[in-house]
Amino acid sequence: YLSALPLLQFIVCLATTINMPSRRILSSGRLAACAAVSFQAVSGFQIVLPSQERTSSSISSATSTCLHISSPLSAPGIPAVDISETAPRDIPSMLGWAEACGVQKSDGFDLTSDDGGFDVYARTVEDLPAGSPVVFVPEQMILSSNKAAAELRTDDMEDAEKLLKSLNADEDIRQFYLMLKVLLELEKGQESPWFPWFNSLPRYYSNSASMTPFCYNCLQSLMRKLAMEERATMNHLTTSVKKSPYLSVETKGNVELLVFAYQIVYTRAFDAVDGDLRLVPMGDYFNHGTQTEVEMVYDEDGNFFCQTSYDVPAGTPLRMSYGDPTNPSYLFARYGFLDESSPAVFCKLFPPHINKDMLELGYAQNRMLFGKDGSISEEVWDILLYRYLSSTKVGDRRKLMKAHRDGDYETKLALQEQYYEKTSVLLLDHIDTFCSQLDRLTEKGQERDFNEHPRLPLILKHNEIVRQTFMTVRQQLAG
Repeated sequence: YLSALPLLQFIVCLATTINMPSRRILSSGRLAACAAVSFQAVSGFQIVLPSQERTSSSISSATSTCLHISSPLSAPGIPAVDISETAPRDIPSMLGWAEACGVQKSDGFDLTSDDGGFDVYARTVEDLPAGSPVVFVPEQMILSSNKAAAELRTDDMEDAEKLLKSLNADEDIRQFYLMLKVLLELEKGQESPWFPWFNSLPRYYSNSASMTPFCYNCLQSLMRKLAMEERATMNHLTTSVKKSPYLSVETKGNVELLVFAYQIVYTRAFDAVDGDLRLVPMGDYFNHGTQTEVEMVYDEDGNFFCQTSYDVPAGTPLRMSYGDPTNPSYLFARYGFLDESSPAVFCKLFPPHINKDMLELGYAQNRMLFGKDGSISEEVWDILLYRYLSSTKVGDRRKLMKAHRDGDYETKLALQEQYYEKTSVLLLDHIDTFCSQLDRLTEKGQERDFNEHPRLPLILKHNEIVRQTFMTVRQQLAG
């Protein structure tokens, strides 16, 4: 199969890159010496200049963008990636392709699955000491928003960018251009140098972008809000990308393909420290973990390096962080998995109005926490007390804020103890009300056919995990 693949041909884009705002950061900044101790930076890529160029008047001849646009989706005899949800993931061919292109792996690196191939993840089958190199990926294999924008951001894209801005989605400009690049490569079928990687990716997703409209009705309030935001982002990008003059009519009308490209970008791309958004073949097979076994960094040439963060025994999954482990609802909404290793969840307190005092006291989803061990963060008690005193003892509310600002924890503790009988009742009432809402949502979901709504079981399991945490907290409160 590998010998039948076309030569790996990449376009040298001479346009200057653009700087865009950074979000979640992939590299840790602690791996300055990684390149020195890791694999050699070599690549099996053959870089070939295309015979034809498309330029824009907005780009000077010294920085002209080289484009090679084709549309094999509508051409007979050129197989495309099968994006049906039941399509198998071709991992062996991807591994052979990656090695031929210069990817280097530690001897213990392995890709495996526990569910028949739907979720494929990295692990080590040998003991790896801390600081051991795990994976090296050459820069030429990496798809990035900066490179995509340098190649594709011409005057012809003005209408698409205007639409994106009108939809209040201009903050997703990096994802937009990376998604457009992915679609252009998918159009090439097996002629794309990235075809083996595309063919190894998941087709079935359980995140909010893949849920049915009814599924949203079974989500608790925070999760529903996050899910609707994710769905809106997908709709905005898939609508805006249709304005691109580079995509074929067939691609623009292929909703499943547009969604597939969206899922690739939003579930597999991560930020670099320079604000670039990057898709790293092979580097995207690390699952999420609260405790992370690997750390990533890019060298000055843009090559990707990964090494262990501590002594990792054989048989251990190799994991990175996708985001705040105390916000499993976000991880479920964006990536479609339940982070059962998360130590805590947001307490789901939503005051009708959040003022500056409350923000100063620590009102934030990653600080207002219920621990799975029944613990309650200090910020929860502070907000409850502040709200109670706001309607009963304004003088003591001022005393609370002064103590907080002065770092007078003895006074704060005295106030908490003085009003504990009141605030604990408020918290118990909140827990009971929220759990009753969850029970109704679960009953609603259980009445539907899971074949029609295949993400429902995972949603119900998410609700149950949250409910168990709340009930553990309740048991601690009730004594």
